[in-house]
Amino acid sequence: MKDLTLYFITDTTDGDTERMCKVVEAACKGGADIIQLREKNISTRDYIHLAECVLKITKAYNVPLIINDRVDVALASGADGIHLGQSDMPVDTARKICGPDMIIGATAKTTEQAKEAYENGADYLGCGAVYPSSTKKDAAFTPVEKITEVCNCVPIPVVAIGGLNENNLDILKGVPVKGMCFVSAIMNDTNPEDKTKTLRRLAENIISE
Repeated sequence: MKDLTLYFITDTTDGDTERMCKVVEAACKGGADIIQLREKNISTRDYIHLAECVLKITKAYNVPLIINDRVDVALASGADGIHLGQSDMPVDTARKICGPDMIIGATAKTTEQAKEAYENGADYLGCGAVYPSSTKKDAAFTPVEKITEVCNCVPIPVVAIGGLNENNLDILKGVPVKGMCFVSAIMNDTNPEDKTKTLRRLAENIISE
């Protein structure tokens, strides 16, 4: 599994996909290890087209592109992977459809969910929300103690998600996550390339402790 230190998730709630693509490229330049394209309110056709456009950017920087939720969009666009929530397609079903080479991530908030996802073929897990998130208001708070339990119960990497930014990462000191997910911290910054560099440096320091 490729390095997951800085995991960038896109947000186009303002509808500006052109700007989002520019931020994706800036994040790739700044050292993002993996990009997740997350779209909730566009048609399947438009989602595939957008994924194909973003994939051209990520391939140029050798950064894997993960599609949120939609196995069909991931396969149709040629993306590198898929991330599945608890209400999405089961991991084992996705693995049968996508084959052994597709990266499959899964959301897990409990050790039971984590073990099930791992046993069914997930390559990594996302766990959170560490803090309240402006981009996913329904995300339930997950204490760092619970994130630690999830990390320790499976041999695959776990990334922390939820409201993380350069001012609050210290809460993850001592938590054995392999990466940190950022959305608004990069998406809303006026200089996303520099912000990505800063966040990666901070994340590296915490993960290495």
